[in-house]
Amino acid sequence: MNKAPVFFVGIGGIGMSGVAQYFLAQGHPVAGYDRTLTPLTEKLVALGATVTDSEDVSNIPAAFRDATQTKVIYTPAIPTDSPLLHFFQAGEYTLQKRAEIIGEISATMTCLAVAGTHGKTTTTSLLTHLLRASGKKITAFLGGIAENIGSNFLLEGQDVMVVEADEFDRSFMHLSPTAIALTSMDADHLDIYGTSDELTKTFGAFAAKVSPEKRFIRHGLAIDGNTFGLDVGTHCVVNLRTQEGCYVFDFQTPNITISNLKLPYPGQHNLMNAAAALSLALEVGCNAETLRSALATFKGVDRRFSLRMTSPKILVDDYAHHPTEINAVVDALESFYPNKRKLGVFQPHLFSRTRDFANGFKKALARFDEVLLLDIYPARELPMEGVTSHILIDESHPNTLLISKAVLAQKVASSTSEVVAIMGAGDIAFEVSDVMQTLINQHHE
Repeated sequence: MNKAPVFFVGIGGIGMSGVAQYFLAQGHPVAGYDRTLTPLTEKLVALGATVTDSEDVSNIPAAFRDATQTKVIYTPAIPTDSPLLHFFQAGEYTLQKRAEIIGEISATMTCLAVAGTHGKTTTTSLLTHLLRASGKKITAFLGGIAENIGSNFLLEGQDVMVVEADEFDRSFMHLSPTAIALTSMDADHLDIYGTSDELTKTFGAFAAKVSPEKRFIRHGLAIDGNTFGLDVGTHCVVNLRTQEGCYVFDFQTPNITISNLKLPYPGQHNLMNAAAALSLALEVGCNAETLRSALATFKGVDRRFSLRMTSPKILVDDYAHHPTEINAVVDALESFYPNKRKLGVFQPHLFSRTRDFANGFKKALARFDEVLLLDIYPARELPMEGVTSHILIDESHPNTLLISKAVLAQKVASSTSEVVAIMGAGDIAFEVSDVMQTLINQHHE
């Protein structure tokens, strides 16, 4: 039986590309558009997809032009005036958001969903690693490239589904979770929710999809359920110490204590992510001894405090795009490199987020000895009057420069800072290799 063709509008996003891989693995013909071709789209092409960076509807392959057969999946990040969206809407195609598709898949198996404004990707990637080590055959949709599997998607079976419960556009309300973890509820996506109270209320509605005993909530958040934390909560990290660059701790629950766990990643936020992942893994019956050995071999997530080089400068690459996340990066840097001068490079993501959290960004960035600011990456938004990266400059912090990407590598190379953190959720990731090469070249001159 022939599988229905599936066309993706916005196929290159980290979430959309995972769903595209799912349909490819199921034998569906897959095609799609994205404005930027990246290693993710290259991977999809290698797997058999047809991908274009042109919105010209004439580029839609013939096999995807039968409206009665073709499924169209789109992301809310695509502008509403997209010619492709207009073509499919006018042509009576069946259009579904990515979130709806993920929701349909989640209803078919045991679904472990990780929600929160921060921590989702690391927690789901770690959970995926723990479950695989425990012999579970899983399907996983991740919001980043998990280093242990080299992918943002895994399809090995249907014992368990692991998924990020994305609050953007209320996407997570489409899910049918079996158990959930909630890592944080900081204000974000106020372009969608309007107020932080509305965001909190929606997290509460998502948590209500499962009974309180199936919820694992970071201690201190105002939602009933099991709680995880550092020395507090029903599921808690205790006896914390550091050894040879690793956190070592015990994990205590009402039913079991797992001793001498090792986590090779800095920052207390990563301890909380580990607590959430361990809680969900135990919930589906994973063995304590297996979890201990698996945690120590977790390799992390691409662009989540990724150490790109240690000489001639220490260079960390991170997806941080919210003040809380920037503060977490600084905390980790201060923990690992307490006496070294630090440079923060930041590309703001979205005009609305830059406007809504300007003061938080200023305070977080001011913790660096030096700051290089790039222009705002607009993503799905049009410019807003009066909102530029300049509003993030703290006048009391004299070592802040607003620069273009063209001079970024040279500015980093000429800095006297020994530690560099490159941060942002836009296209700044594509500048990292150039910065590294410039540093190497300068070192050998």
